[in-house]
Amino acid sequence: MAYHLIKTEHAARRGRFETVHGTVQTPAFMNVATAAAIKGGLSAFDLKDIGCQVMLCNTYHLHLRPGDKLVAELGGLHKFTRWDGPILTDSGGFQVFSLAKLRNITEEGVTFHSHLDGRRIFMGPEESMQIQANLGSTIAMAFDECVENPAQYDYAKASCQRTVRWLERCKAELTRLKAEGKATNPDQLLFGINQGCTFDDLRIEHMKRIAELDLDGYAIGGLAVGEPAQEMYRVISAVEPFMPKDKIRYLMGVGTPGNIIEGVWRGVDLFDCVMPSRNARHGHLNTWSGIINIKNLKYEKDERPIDPQCNCPVCRNFSRAYLRHLFKADEMLGMRLAVMHNLYFYNHLMERIRAELDAGTYVSFHDQYVTLLDTRI
Repeated sequence: MAYHLIKTEHAARRGRFETVHGTVQTPAFMNVATAAAIKGGLSAFDLKDIGCQVMLCNTYHLHLRPGDKLVAELGGLHKFTRWDGPILTDSGGFQVFSLAKLRNITEEGVTFHSHLDGRRIFMGPEESMQIQANLGSTIAMAFDECVENPAQYDYAKASCQRTVRWLERCKAELTRLKAEGKATNPDQLLFGINQGCTFDDLRIEHMKRIAELDLDGYAIGGLAVGEPAQEMYRVISAVEPFMPKDKIRYLMGVGTPGNIIEGVWRGVDLFDCVMPSRNARHGHLNTWSGIINIKNLKYEKDERPIDPQCNCPVCRNFSRAYLRHLFKADEMLGMRLAVMHNLYFYNHLMERIRAELDAGTYVSFHDQYVTLLDTRI
């Protein structure tokens, strides 16, 4: 199980990531199935049909329900969802810090109240690894502290140091669980997360520290949380030279098609975001000419597909007029078809990016599409 760098163009990387659950061609987009399901009514078999390579599930939500121990009893996430490709589980850290209104951070971990029923829960590095070991994902993310932007420099620095200590504990705990036969997936990989807010020196120093731990992959976290896009790009460019060249790189929670094109340009291999499915559920659909709002009156009699350049199951079979009708009639089929189209678009975008990198033409592709794909029509 390893990342193989095939070629580069500028800082952009074309690679192959081999796991026990299959090989991922990179750059790749990971489709977000928060509670082991894509919001919008797509199954694991639908994901196969639209070209998905990796599914992402959420440690925090699955711990609350149905419970990670129950998932383990039922054979782990792969058997539970019937998805047979790679699955990444995030650590739960982001949700603890974004959803829990009351929380207390100590060196041991975080005490918080469930957003579902208010019950008191403790999660630290060991607990996060135990939950993810029960879930049996292909890739487990280390438990980290997600600091809000903008942040005070001194707090961000102390948080980075704590996140390093937590990462060391995550690595030790996952190693123990696998050695003792307590991991649903004995080949589970561990990714560390780079933090440091928008302070370049903290980001670089933190990246150097976690790189020393020789993990299976490295993520850049704590971005795309409200800061200007150019600031995010600056941080990625500052951190990239210090990320191990022979390990896969993941930019967490990003983003728009333009964000992804820029992220690839700066050396990122993996992306995830709820945006394509969330936008689709509100009628905002991606096309190769920009973003359309299918609810607009101008599509009432439009017999064309969502995108004439798209070959997804929706564009092959249905018109804009029909999709608009479904939304206006509050038919759940409209939401399902819209999500299917947007996720197909994102996965096909990544296929196109890989093809351009293979051909050595990514610069011209970048210049043509980086602004266009994020433009609202």
